[in-house]
Amino acid sequence: MQNLGNTQYFKVEKENQVGVKEILRQVYEAMRDKGYNPVNQIVGYIMSGDPTFITSHKNARSLIMKVERDELVEELLNEYIKSKSWQ
Repeated sequence: MQNLGNTQYFKVEKENQVGVKEILRQVYEAMRDKGYNPVNQIVGYIMSGDPTFITSHKNARSLIMKVERDELVEELLNEYIKSKSWQ
């Protein structure tokens, strides 16, 4: 039996953190797999906040909802700027 008079310690494992770029990649793939236009659907989600724009296939809807919409826009804009060599 444990001594309950002492401080008890326990460790909680952190959930795997997935970056915004990886989430967008996975969501894009899931949308493409289901035959949707990923760009149109992701834009619809970002503009409206309605998660039904994103398929639940491959857990894409749950993944994208872990990221704030402004973070998605920021990531997309950063990648666009990099691709145009504006930085």
